[in-house]
Amino acid sequence: MSAWLHIVGIGEDGMDGLAPATRAVVESAEIIIGGARHHQLSDAVSAERLAWPSPFDTLIDLLKSHAGRRVVVLATGDPLWYSVGARIGREIEPSEICYHPQIGAFQLASARMGWSMADLETLTVHGRPVEQMIAFIQPDLRLLILTTGAQTPGQIAAFLSERGFGKSKMTVLANMGGADEARFDGLAESWDHEVPPFNTLAVECIAAPDAALLPRVPGLADELFQGDGTMTKQEVRAVTLAKLMPMRGALLWDIGTGCGSIAVEWMRAARYARAIGIEPKAERRAWAAANALALGVPKLELIEGTAPDALDGLDAPDAIFIGGGLSEATFDAAWAALKPLGRLVANAVTLESEAVLMALHKKYGGQLVKLSVNRAEPIGGLTGWRPMMPVTQWSLIKR
Repeated sequence: MSAWLHIVGIGEDGMDGLAPATRAVVESAEIIIGGARHHQLSDAVSAERLAWPSPFDTLIDLLKSHAGRRVVVLATGDPLWYSVGARIGREIEPSEICYHPQIGAFQLASARMGWSMADLETLTVHGRPVEQMIAFIQPDLRLLILTTGAQTPGQIAAFLSERGFGKSKMTVLANMGGADEARFDGLAESWDHEVPPFNTLAVECIAAPDAALLPRVPGLADELFQGDGTMTKQEVRAVTLAKLMPMRGALLWDIGTGCGSIAVEWMRAARYARAIGIEPKAERRAWAAANALALGVPKLELIEGTAPDALDGLDAPDAIFIGGGLSEATFDAAWAALKPLGRLVANAVTLESEAVLMALHKKYGGQLVKLSVNRAEPIGGLTGWRPMMPVTQWSLIKR
């Protein structure tokens, strides 16, 4: 089947900004689907008009019901960059779709700011938790952010200020490319602008000498996590995550998640990484949720229960960490669910758990190591080494 569905990017300049061939596609459409703003930008075209459906997930069924007709979906800017085109492309055969990209908000904002797109981070909080931008707050980093409304820049200004980045420069760009284009400049610590609800935010992160340093490389300080002290400590956590190998979009099962330190750092380490934390204690789940929010990964999923029973029905993981509730039954269920090339890491601090790891290592192979960490601490008026509990770690890859 040839393409019957055209997904067209349109800017503030409306039909005048479209290439001639793209304009002809819109003008010959039988059905045009989009938001109120998109319809206003193309109001000279005669076609049946449909609004975004509610709930939005029914869009695919709506489109398929008109298969074979000349259907145009209007999107803002580039329909494949944080836009509806990617969602549609996952459900409808690519051969049935033709994409018509327009210059998007990121390109326009980059040009307005004079920033190289190769040297900045692009992200969206449009329709998503604003807290997820926290993971990107780092010294000298430049951010372009699609916002979720007029209040979003103020929320982001608060996140920056709370973490010692109050001197960060912020610019809101609205209606770019149109007659009503507007720009608002300020600092995070004193941000008080009233801005249009549909905008793009540019942030140049500037750190104070006492700013919180939260790199995306695993190994955050233990003090950054709320909890009862029962957690995978900083040095061991860094080694553990290196073996788990966070990757873009990959899913982690964190069995016995506790305060969520492994799951949180997994999600921070790679774009769109997901994690499911399994934890029987409500207080610890509450700590994990709070830590995920504070450290910029609010989409951490938490499940009440214990392994192996709580693992039934979960999406197949790309990696598994067993930090609590280790048993052969838990390993068997986890290993069966793990995808090919999946990574499994189990840590043990008790002799009983270590015995389980020894038996599993003998049966399955993999790498078995003993991790010992000593931290310098005051002893009277002097300084000495205080050992932490040694950790036996077993890791392997499913092939």
